[in-house]
Amino acid sequence: MKVEQLYTNCLSEAAYFVYDGSEAAVIDPLRDIEAYLKLAREHNVTIKYIFETHFHADFVSGHLELAKATGAPIVYGPDAHPEFDFLPAADGQEFTIGNAVMTAVHTPGHTLESTCYLLKDEKGEPYCIFTGDTLFVGDVGRPDLFSGNLTKEELAAKMYDSLNNKIKTLPDHVIVYPAHGPGSACGKSLGKETFSTIGVQKQTNYALQDQTKEDFIKAVTEGLSTPPVYFPINASINARGYEPLLDFKSSALTPVEVEAFDRMRRDGIYILDTRPSSVFTQGFVPGSVSVGLDGRFAEWAGSIVPFDQEILLVTEPGKEEESVVRLSRVGLDKVKGYLAGGFEAWQAAGKPIDIIIDVEPDELAMDIKFDDNLEVIDVRKANEYEQGHIAGAKLLPLSDLVNPLTMSQVNDEANVYVHCAGGYRSVIACSLMKKEGFNNIRNVLGGYGKIKDIQDMPLEAPKKAPGR
Repeated sequence: MKVEQLYTNCLSEAAYFVYDGSEAAVIDPLRDIEAYLKLAREHNVTIKYIFETHFHADFVSGHLELAKATGAPIVYGPDAHPEFDFLPAADGQEFTIGNAVMTAVHTPGHTLESTCYLLKDEKGEPYCIFTGDTLFVGDVGRPDLFSGNLTKEELAAKMYDSLNNKIKTLPDHVIVYPAHGPGSACGKSLGKETFSTIGVQKQTNYALQDQTKEDFIKAVTEGLSTPPVYFPINASINARGYEPLLDFKSSALTPVEVEAFDRMRRDGIYILDTRPSSVFTQGFVPGSVSVGLDGRFAEWAGSIVPFDQEILLVTEPGKEEESVVRLSRVGLDKVKGYLAGGFEAWQAAGKPIDIIIDVEPDELAMDIKFDDNLEVIDVRKANEYEQGHIAGAKLLPLSDLVNPLTMSQVNDEANVYVHCAGGYRSVIACSLMKKEGFNNIRNVLGGYGKIKDIQDMPLEAPKKAPGR
């Protein structure tokens, strides 16, 4: 019996391939399923089941694609009601994979249908548990996403029961394989590892400590950030179904010549530039939005790009298909093609070009002293801002900039300097501001990671708790 973890960094998502003898199962697959089909061919096994831990909110699952390709049934636990054929699993129901056994363990809390899958070896001994978004390394799934008619406190109460009655009772050696790792917005403070054990989590995870239900509910529900806006869209897509990726790719991978691209641009189509942010600032098609493949692409594309608008792409040569596939992972399916020849062809045709001015943090420190018309915009999350920021900086989190009310807080008469933590999000923010007509914009290279080390930079440190 073997377990392979397939981890996707830009989504902090883990899918799993389990096989024993001639049979296999896939847990929480991504929409682009070739990796699982390849593993099946390499190991000469048949995919027998597709296990879904819940209706995922942060990505579009490959359950339907994989079921169509293999004929394997899609398994959901209790309280799941998708709009397609599936195999409902009762709590405690067993599924054989070769000589191994997978047991459904209903663990409501993150969502009502959340179900873990306990894998036992050929001797019937518990080996590992696929916890989905119920249990992470160092954290648990947030209970405020899709609660039906329940409050987050009521779901957290169910999670307390699930963890204490079904998870903590497992042997300490059982491996914990969660659906997400560090950086995921499905929890508050996921650890850096992508797997652990029950024993380690009982020692280190705040949610598995001995505590009252009331204390647990408070700990789990406090300090939750606003979830990305695309989460409910993806959850709905996963429950109702979607267009096959192959059909989507056939239209999305259409080269659009410069003149046609320009006409569509002037008609108002949404232009997404997936080149690295450092390249984008040096020159781009006016009105385009930067979300580079070199960062947390899928997450920010899902948060920034409208789902109801048609999209044209500008990519690096050879990155067209990767851009399309990674957009598909969050359900952005309205891609109508890409700029033939890339940005170089646009330049060669003499078409208009826009740029974003990059500045070093030491330049910003010098300008702050002498420019009374300077405004610093910090596009990090609120919790990052609270850990330290430039004195007087205006907090406008990137995820909020798609809101016109938030964008209106940018002073179009000021000299605006934009920064994030490392430089990726600030370029996205600058491109959004440029698209809305703000021109006096500067991107601070290296973000707060470099800003905090500048000697003359006026900073405000985190506020110390009373008595400290």
